[in-house]
Amino acid sequence: MGLALVQSRALLGLQAPAVTVEVHLANGLPSFALVGLADVEVKEARERVRSALQNAGLEFPSNKKITVNLAPADLPKDSGRFDLPIALGILAASGQIDAARLAGWEFAGELSLSGQLRPVRGALATSLALHGLEPPVRMVLPPGSAEEAALVPSAQIWRARHLLDVVRQFLPAGNNSEPEPDDDGWQRLQPAPPAVHTDGPDLADVKGQAAAKRALEIAAAGGHGLLLVGPPGSGKSMLAQRFAGLLPPMSVQQALQSAAIASLAGRFTGAQWMQRITASPHHSCSAIALVGGGSPPRPGEISLAHEGVLFLDEFPEFARSALEALREPLESGRITISRAAQRAEFPARFQLIAAMNPCPCGFAGSGQRACRCTPDQVARYQGKLSGPLLDRIDLHVEVPQLPAADLLNAPAGEASSAVRARVAQAHARALARQGQPNQALQGQQLDQMAALDDAAARFLQTAAARLAWSARGTHRALKVARTIADLAGSEHVTVAHVAEAMQYRRVLRTTV
Repeated sequence: MGLALVQSRALLGLQAPAVTVEVHLANGLPSFALVGLADVEVKEARERVRSALQNAGLEFPSNKKITVNLAPADLPKDSGRFDLPIALGILAASGQIDAARLAGWEFAGELSLSGQLRPVRGALATSLALHGLEPPVRMVLPPGSAEEAALVPSAQIWRARHLLDVVRQFLPAGNNSEPEPDDDGWQRLQPAPPAVHTDGPDLADVKGQAAAKRALEIAAAGGHGLLLVGPPGSGKSMLAQRFAGLLPPMSVQQALQSAAIASLAGRFTGAQWMQRITASPHHSCSAIALVGGGSPPRPGEISLAHEGVLFLDEFPEFARSALEALREPLESGRITISRAAQRAEFPARFQLIAAMNPCPCGFAGSGQRACRCTPDQVARYQGKLSGPLLDRIDLHVEVPQLPAADLLNAPAGEASSAVRARVAQAHARALARQGQPNQALQGQQLDQMAALDDAAARFLQTAAARLAWSARGTHRALKVARTIADLAGSEHVTVAHVAEAMQYRRVLRTTV
């Protein structure tokens, strides 16, 4: 009978490899075979496509042997994103639409039984894969998905609401059923990002806690991880929830990558555009939920927090396997998930904010209530956090409990906007000097960019020897000192900057 080719894309991690939907109609016993390593969701497309074509008033070749191949055959395919290209392939192979006019177009969308198009996940990742291709490729997507994909600059995205809206655009030459000019069912979307929303909770709500606020500012300016230690109700969660509002503005490329991961997980909304999100998984989550996994591999909370904040409250209560899985992403900024069938890599450049009590009962050293824990219980509780993991967290800060009088009578603190302005200036100094945040400095670049004067170098060497810091701990203290110098507008790291950085690595060191 006929053969038709329709282009689409699969999802493999954050990549969107090309898939050719090949449809062949032949004489023989009526059947509908779908091959090409298709998941159950894809195989169910046979019934959705059959009903959608019939209910839309189109002809389904039920007296033919239909073979649909999703090439390449060794690439796993999942979700209902191939419904639309399969339907178009059947229509093209049966001569109801012009197969030649499909060249240069790609399609993705799930079909309802009535022919309506439903959104698919990963639309932004798909649009990013098309970015920069020559010649340019035009993409047709359902409502909801098309708006996401149109965020990519120079993307050529068309939105279609119904199968018939797509069919009308590819009818054979000479057909008079052209759509109306103002038909909203078929529309090209211009790459106009949604409006950036206002900031969230303000740091001015937090009274007192000057040391913790200073640590938040340093962490935001240099991209450092932060551990908050204090009794219940001292304000640890309140501080962490306001941290994202201190971070420097996102670039468009950072926003696109962050939004693409959220789209891959089906969590992207317009309100998240150009906003640094705060992911707050519960401490009962598994290691796979935290770092990603499954088959096919899916992003975890650390990837969903890419370019944002990962807040882990009740830090020692997380499973040991989940916490230890954070060690590599904290260093590399990415996570690689390997399975027998496939391998996927997701970015994971997040800022870790962790909060914990100093002991199981929570009141050790609070001065407000007596601690009921024995020294062995305290050591066992803090020992849930391994030395290598703590070594990768740059700032360790104590958040004491404030007396009621100080809490009620204290004036409002400094607003997030004022702190964010200083953070942005320090961050810009670091980018102008080395092209990346201070936390990402490594090796010779760290030695060169830190610019320690002689007195500061001797002071750091003495401190590292007396406090038994590891090489990683020493380098991380140096990175923090570089950030403190940037906040002060200093070209060189002085003794004062190193001395302040030392104070942020000593909270748990006596008991862990």
